Amino acid sequence: MRIGAAARRGSPPATGEDAPHAPAAPHWFRSPIDPHQAESDSMLKLDRYLVSEFAQAIFATLVVLLIVTVGGAFTDVLQDIARGRVPAGLMLAQLGLVLLKWLPLILPLAVMLGLMMGVGRLYRDSEMPVISSIGVGPRRMLKPLLLVVGPLVGVVAACSLWLGPWADRVSRQMINDANRSLVMAGLEPGTFTGIPNNGGVIYVSNMSKDGSGLEKIFVYRDAGEGRIDVISANDGKLTVDDSGHRYLTLNRGFQIEGERAGAKDFRLLHYARNEILLPANEARYDPDDPETQPTLQLLGDSSREARAQLHYRIAPPLLALAFALMAVPLARSMPRQARYGRILIGFLAYLIGQNLMTAGRGWLESGRIATALGLWWLVIPVMAIALWLYFTDGRLGRRAAATGAAP
Repeated sequence: MRIGAAARRGSPPATGEDAPHAPAAPHWFRSPIDPHQAESDSMLKLDRYLVSEFAQAIFATLVVLLIVTVGGAFTDVLQDIARGRVPAGLMLAQLGLVLLKWLPLILPLAVMLGLMMGVGRLYRDSEMPVISSIGVGPRRMLKPLLLVVGPLVGVVAACSLWLGPWADRVSRQMINDANRSLVMAGLEPGTFTGIPNNGGVIYVSNMSKDGSGLEKIFVYRDAGEGRIDVISANDGKLTVDDSGHRYLTLNRGFQIEGERAGAKDFRLLHYARNEILLPANEARYDPDDPETQPTLQLLGDSSREARAQLHYRIAPPLLALAFALMAVPLARSMPRQARYGRILIGFLAYLIGQNLMTAGRGWLESGRIATALGLWWLVIPVMAIALWLYFTDGRLGRRAAATGAAP
């Protein structure tokens, strides 16, 4: 109270030894703030923010693309089932394997479009100019970009080099094994089932547990040239020869042959054994097919087909990285400028790259391109363009503006 009264009366404050001593500050408060540490903390926060923005945009884009892809893959699988190429019991398994094969094509597009959406939002909200004003350029932004893109490129490489061929190999082998059993081919006791490729109709009363033994069989099939066959048997079984052809072997039955157009020249045959060749499946598993061989096995194969398939598997992760680097400069826009036009440009660039990669594989297989050249004629220029666009992002625009403003 006396200090307050003295202050109100205008007395000078106490100095020297008469001044009251303030409590000592803690050592961490008294030590000066390191400006380098503060700058490092700010950069870490900025990196976390950019990583979060990029990851969220890529994830949202990937979800949308997966929904569209699942619909397309489901339609393709249903068409294969309807045509008899795939047994109906393998629908879900085939759908999952098809999606695994398509990931090397979906992920690069999701990364590119997601980054363009994320970076475009930063430009639209005027955040990118603020980030650039504190000295964060393309080189500094490369760290958070690679933290997001790097693992995704690794996933693309794993799917393209190992998981994709494994999925293709397992898919065809599952179909090949399922064709040995009419249970997996969709045949059920007491129902009429169509033979694959419009080969006719089969009806059985009873079936063994493994699907190979049949009882009381009725078969209707088109014999070609306007003729039909109606076959019945007491029992039968499904057999597969060494070359993979499927036969329906019928025992002790009758076969009626005749014309479809109402003619009366039918023949009735009684047989002790009758073998019916079922239509071959187009996706028969071939262990020597380069598309199903493991990548390490392709390294030791010098054939054109193997070399083309090897380069076709190496290209997707490299192109994914190039498209990711290309997305940042392509997303540059003014705050009020529409960004969907640039997204369309990025999508067209991706589409052209993927089509050239697919066409290049065909050119390698046909011998129009030397195997030593591979797909490097596509990968190296795309990567060079992506690096040039990324590290010169904004410089050309500033030079043009400075040249126009110069007297």
